Amino acid sequence: MNIPQTVPQIGPPLWLLAELTYRCPLHCVFCYNPLDFAINEHELSTNAWLRVLREARAAGSVQCGFSGGEPMLRDDLEILVAEAKKLGYYTNLLTSGVGLTEERIVKLKEAGLDHIQLSFQDSSRELNDFLTHTKTFELKQRVAHLIKSHGWPMVINCVVHRMNIDYIDKIIEMAVALGAEYLELANSQYYSWAKVNRDLLLPSREQLQRAERITNEYRDKLGDKIRMFFVVPDYYETRPKKCMNGWGNVFLTVTPDGTALPCHTAKMLQGLSFPNVRDMSVKEIWYESDGFNHYRGDGWMKDSCRSCPDKEKDLGGCRCQAYMLSGDAANADPVCEKSPHHHVVEAAVKLAQIPDSKRDTGKPLVFRAPKQSRRLSGKS
Repeated sequence: MNIPQTVPQIGPPLWLLAELTYRCPLHCVFCYNPLDFAINEHELSTNAWLRVLREARAAGSVQCGFSGGEPMLRDDLEILVAEAKKLGYYTNLLTSGVGLTEERIVKLKEAGLDHIQLSFQDSSRELNDFLTHTKTFELKQRVAHLIKSHGWPMVINCVVHRMNIDYIDKIIEMAVALGAEYLELANSQYYSWAKVNRDLLLPSREQLQRAERITNEYRDKLGDKIRMFFVVPDYYETRPKKCMNGWGNVFLTVTPDGTALPCHTAKMLQGLSFPNVRDMSVKEIWYESDGFNHYRGDGWMKDSCRSCPDKEKDLGGCRCQAYMLSGDAANADPVCEKSPHHHVVEAAVKLAQIPDSKRDTGKPLVFRAPKQSRRLSGKS
């Protein structure tokens, strides 16, 4: 069947994610950094990042998130924030809190930082520190108070999964006690390190439903005191989400070594070359590079997706998830119940329904660490 192709209308890269470094003192088992992060050692210089900020703003970016790894490990963070503010960005820092001292928080305030999102891994010291393989729980508590004392809204993110989802009420109560105005309860999505640990992290349907019910009960009880966002894992959906609101449609990620990506995990896709800001301008990357144009529109879709009445809603779903679960990034996202590879998702979900006491996955948790990164990338 000859199905007409849709020519994409390319808007500006509204959201710039500046991944300043893959260095991080935490070793989270669900980290979205690439498995081979340890072999990417050549970070962009301060001047290179300043040029990226200017070029992206000129191309239409309006929001800039500084992330990592741990962005506080960059000594030039305040310089980059100040430049972004001067250029007119709304600026956001995504941090574990490690390195966010009184001295540096004052400098970030002076630089004009608009927003800080602080991550917790659980409401208890024991589980928070276990999941990160660090002793950081008390530090995060201190940093939360620092953020509040300097006039920023308190925004907490907690990645939810099988090991902490049963304590969702305690996580909410901790956020309220810290004075959080916003709490993101983001169920882990199974990419990178979370994919390696998926069989140990994917919650059961009962756990998920209970957690969502409890979250809604707290919404009703707390009202406007705190806004809570509960994000369901893709594996429990029957239709996929748009990949980053559409491939190359809104989001531009620049990795520590300067590779530009339509999403933070796209580098895993085999056979697709992504440009580097060392070699091309942001404008050229966004509008002209093959890496960004490859999955725009629907010309890349197989007929089953291109003829689907839902294609404008999901644009075929996530290309990385399609690649990881089916071996071909041009396949329909296996989360979709119409996908011929949906059984892969169903098998993972089926395993998740078995109580921990009655199953043995045969897999230990793999903590994000340079040694594990080199081993998983075959560079050990």
